[in-house]
Amino acid sequence: MKKLVNLGWSLFAGLMLYAAWPVSPLFFLVFIAFCPLLYLAENCSKKSHFFWLVFLTLLTWNGSTTWWIWNSTDIGSIAAIIANSLLMCIPWVGYFAMRKKMGKGLGYLSLISFWMLFEYIHLNWQLSWPWLTIGNVFASHPEWVQWYEYTGVSGGTLWVLLTNILVWEMILAIKQQAGFGRIVLKFLPILLIPLALSFYNLFYFIDKGFNKPLYKNVVMVQPNIDPYQKFDQSSAGEQIAKMIQLTEKQIDSNTVLVLWPETALSVADWQNHVRENLYYQPVFDFVNRHPNIALLTGVETFKAYTENNATATARKGENGTYYDAFNAAVYIRPNEILQFYNKSKLVPGVESLPTFLNFLGPVFEQFGGTTGGYGRSNEAAVFASKNIPYIAAPIICYESIYGEYVSTYAAKGANLLAIITNDGWWGNTPGHKQHLDYARLRAIETRRWVARSANTGISAVIDDKGNIIQTLAWDKAGSLKYPIQINEELTFYTKHGDWLYKIAALLAGLILIYRIFLLLKDKKRA
Repeated sequence: MKKLVNLGWSLFAGLMLYAAWPVSPLFFLVFIAFCPLLYLAENCSKKSHFFWLVFLTLLTWNGSTTWWIWNSTDIGSIAAIIANSLLMCIPWVGYFAMRKKMGKGLGYLSLISFWMLFEYIHLNWQLSWPWLTIGNVFASHPEWVQWYEYTGVSGGTLWVLLTNILVWEMILAIKQQAGFGRIVLKFLPILLIPLALSFYNLFYFIDKGFNKPLYKNVVMVQPNIDPYQKFDQSSAGEQIAKMIQLTEKQIDSNTVLVLWPETALSVADWQNHVRENLYYQPVFDFVNRHPNIALLTGVETFKAYTENNATATARKGENGTYYDAFNAAVYIRPNEILQFYNKSKLVPGVESLPTFLNFLGPVFEQFGGTTGGYGRSNEAAVFASKNIPYIAAPIICYESIYGEYVSTYAAKGANLLAIITNDGWWGNTPGHKQHLDYARLRAIETRRWVARSANTGISAVIDDKGNIIQTLAWDKAGSLKYPIQINEELTFYTKHGDWLYKIAALLAGLILIYRIFLLLKDKKRA
């Protein structure tokens, strides 16, 4: 019976996390969703039993919130969900061990620091998949987390974990009929102070006057082309003609920037030959007809190297040369050199293969991945041009879920976050909606407006408080136009990045060193 009860609590925790996740209105459930795992840690005597119960919770959470990956890769989605669930178990098993050996207080500190260290690593290593970073849970309700301009999503993760711990302590105090009032006095400030700060900051920011209103505007195009057919070269001309038509319907004398989605120019060519590509001549004709407009668009390109200067991601050609393939963005203006940015944050297994998994290359190819992978830029870049007030951050698809990386665009001078994406791989599922909402958090962290051009939707304009101002619905061709305001002030988060994660990493290291010290001390005494 006890095993069934524990299984029930494990499933319940996973279902609460699913119910809290964007785009659900039940996001507040996240403040109690981890309490069943804290209960299981109190009531499991064996680490192995606790591990499997935690794994069931995390597998339920991962599977129910990211099942839509299946629409782009079936075997890959199963592997990703299982692998991510296993990785998420590590901080919880560490908490269980520390709690048993070092007491409840250091156990809680271990849980917080270990989990935040895990999230930080998951943002930065080669198998990065931070979609379920706990702080993302507020993406559909940005009014709750206006203080992300100071902490980024790591502040949300800390808030959720602390609140769950205090809720669990209140439950224990009720059961033990002791110390309830003391726990409440700790709980209320931790829950309410971030909310008070958020609403104060929301209204205070309105009065700061950071934003400069413009009489110029940005146009975002949504061509609604099937992502599984857009790379068919025979239809490339029709696709380009469609995007030009949708653009010219919307632009006016005040339009200075046009966004087309990721890989809108899908006929891959060498970067130094893009201007001569016959398929793209209508694009350059369009830009020349409108000399006051800059076009920022996605493009598939190649770049050649000699054997001596080939990058780590370069593929070897048939004639012995080396080259990189890029999922890139290009900035086009009349009579100006083309500006390129190559996507830096690549999707593991589909756009890149971690070096330590090279031996699995043939397997990844079987479910839609690549052995060679794309090349990448080493850092963010911005697009700017004379007489264009918008200094654009070319953020390509998956990159928009990386808060610290996106903030580096603002640090380089970007006053507009220009997200170009192709979310159609997943179909009409929660995936593209979650992706849109995560962009709202980037707006708060940097206090920059977002212009989003999505191939099949949802294209949008998001203000610097994370509010969605305009959208173009899923599976609809069209375009948006908006006089986006600009802000050149740098937020605390833009200046300092994921500082909370770094503190947590230091704490985790100190806890582990202290634990090793105690083990050595006990060994010496024995």
